[in-house]
Amino acid sequence: MTSHIKIGNRKIGPGEKCFVIAEVAQAHEGSLGQAHAFIDAAAAAGADAIKFQTHIAAAESTRDEQFRIPMSGQDKTRYDYWKRMEFTPEQWAALTVHAKEAGLIFLSSAFSVEAVELLKKIGMPAWKIGSGEFRSAELMAAMVKTKKPILLSTGMSRYDEVKDAVKTFQQAKAPFALLQCTSNYPTSLEDVGLNVIEEYRARYKCPVGLSDHSGTSYPSLAAMAQGANILELHVTFDHLSYGPDVPASVTFDELAFICDARDSFHVMARNPVDKDKMAIKMEKMRGLFTKSVALASPQKKGTVISVKMLAPKKPGTGIPFTEKDKLVGLRLKRDVPSDRLLTWEDVDRARA
Repeated sequence: MTSHIKIGNRKIGPGEKCFVIAEVAQAHEGSLGQAHAFIDAAAAAGADAIKFQTHIAAAESTRDEQFRIPMSGQDKTRYDYWKRMEFTPEQWAALTVHAKEAGLIFLSSAFSVEAVELLKKIGMPAWKIGSGEFRSAELMAAMVKTKKPILLSTGMSRYDEVKDAVKTFQQAKAPFALLQCTSNYPTSLEDVGLNVIEEYRARYKCPVGLSDHSGTSYPSLAAMAQGANILELHVTFDHLSYGPDVPASVTFDELAFICDARDSFHVMARNPVDKDKMAIKMEKMRGLFTKSVALASPQKKGTVISVKMLAPKKPGTGIPFTEKDKLVGLRLKRDVPSDRLLTWEDVDRARA
C-alpha cells in the first residue's frame, strides 16, 4: 500500500494539490466536435484531467439492456445509445493528443476488455473503474495487468466489496486510489458521504477522494477542506443542456471556482503559520491596533498621576497600558493634553 500514486506527471496524495478530473461521460452526445469542445472548456477552467467513457456496444451490452432514465427517443434501445456514443480508435487518439496539447491528462473509463485494449494503444496513463463495474473481475484483471494506477469509484459497493477489490489490486501490486461515490443522479447532500473518504484513508493508506454527482460545488469544497486527494465531477456547458447526467453536473464556471479553491487550499496547506513569528511580522499592525497610556482629560504641570487619570488609547506605540501602574504616583513635568499619548518624558521619575 502507498499513500501516493502518479498519473502522468502528477503525483497524487497527501501534501500534493488535489487532482481535479472533469468527467464528460456521454455529455458529448456522440458528437466528436462536442467532445473536443469539452477538452478546451475543462482546460480553461483549470482542471488537471479530462475523462470520457469508452463504450463498445457489442462488447459490453445487449438489446435487453434497459435505459437508466427515459431518453429523447433518438435511440430505440440502450444498446443503440452505446453504439451512437462510440468513437473510432483514431478519434480517441485525436482526443488524447488534443488533451495533451491543452495541458490536460487524458483519461477514459473502460467498460469492456476490448475497451481496455483500445485505450492501451493510445497510452492510457491510469485506469478508472466506474461504480457499476465492481463485480467485473475480467475488467479489473485486464487493468491491473498493465501496472498502471487504478481509480476505483465505489458508488454501488459495500465495504466488503471494496475490500475485495483492494485485495485484487494489492495482489497484482497495482497502485490504486479509492473514490467515495453515491450513484444517484443527482446525489442529495445527505447522501454524499464525506465520512467514507476518511474511512478509506484510515483502512487502506491510499490516495482517496470524491466522485461527486450532486450537481453543486459544496461537496467538492468540503472534501478538499478535509484533505481529499482526488475530485471527479461531471461537467456540462449549461444546466439547461440535454443529457441524463446534466442534473448531476457542474458548469464550467462552477468548475473554475472549484479549481481556484483547490489552488487556494493548497497554498494554505503548504504554508503552516508560526504564531510567534507571525506576531513579529505584525509589529506595525500591533502598533496600530493595540493601545497605550494616555490621559483621560488634560492635566497641568505638577499634577500627581492617579489611576483614574489614565486611559487606554490608540496607537499601541507608546507606554503599554498594561504598565500603567508604573506611572501612578509620579508628577507631571509639563502640561499634558488628553489627545496624545503620555510619554516618559512627560513625568518626573521620582515619586511625589
